[in-house]
Amino acid sequence: MYCIHCGVKLADSEKVCPLCRTVVPVACPEQVERLYPKKKKPARQLSPHTAQYALIVMFLLPAIICLLCDLQVDSAVGWSGYVMGALAVSYFCLALPGWFTRPNPVVFVPCAFTLVGLYVLYIDLVTKGGWFLSFAFPVIGVFGLIVTAVVTLLRYVRAGALYIVGGAFLALGGSMLLMEFLMSITFDSVRFTGWSIYPLAVLALLGGFLIFLGICRPARQTMERKLFL
Repeated sequence: MYCIHCGVKLADSEKVCPLCRTVVPVACPEQVERLYPKKKKPARQLSPHTAQYALIVMFLLPAIICLLCDLQVDSAVGWSGYVMGALAVSYFCLALPGWFTRPNPVVFVPCAFTLVGLYVLYIDLVTKGGWFLSFAFPVIGVFGLIVTAVVTLLRYVRAGALYIVGGAFLALGGSMLLMEFLMSITFDSVRFTGWSIYPLAVLALLGGFLIFLGICRPARQTMERKLFL
């Protein structure tokens, strides 16, 4: 606020100009700019959980429709079980963390892999495949351990992100060999052809490059300048 006579800057609490002693005019309530027009009111803010309730309906409605269609046609729970299981896993992984102000990924990530394992176990039992314990369980377990370890270290260890991610790439590359080996001993139609060497080589190069950047500071700074990091 400024004096209307001499233009000196005034504090909001001053009623008289300290320089020229001019009385500061008081604005009438009608002259004060309104925050909203007379005929309009501020929009009501939605509840923070309104979107979550909408997501529940979006996931629950197709599950119910599929279940009713399956019961109407086959009079039993068949293919709808796969759909409902997939929707349950998707809701837990994508929508459930939204209920929390600060969801902890260290808790949600292993729970998500556990739920995926249970869903795959359900498929194995329904189809009577007999491949869960010899293939799916160790593969899901290894991937779950790697991802959980990376998430935990990145959350609680402040330094060394390049070492953590690089080590994760190396571990994922090694898991490709394990996956092909388990496939060859579980499924008779699958032979050990060595295809896992190719993703292993790519992941090993990426992991080694990230670890090299973590060790060599000049190279890391050069990459940061080139990538505008």
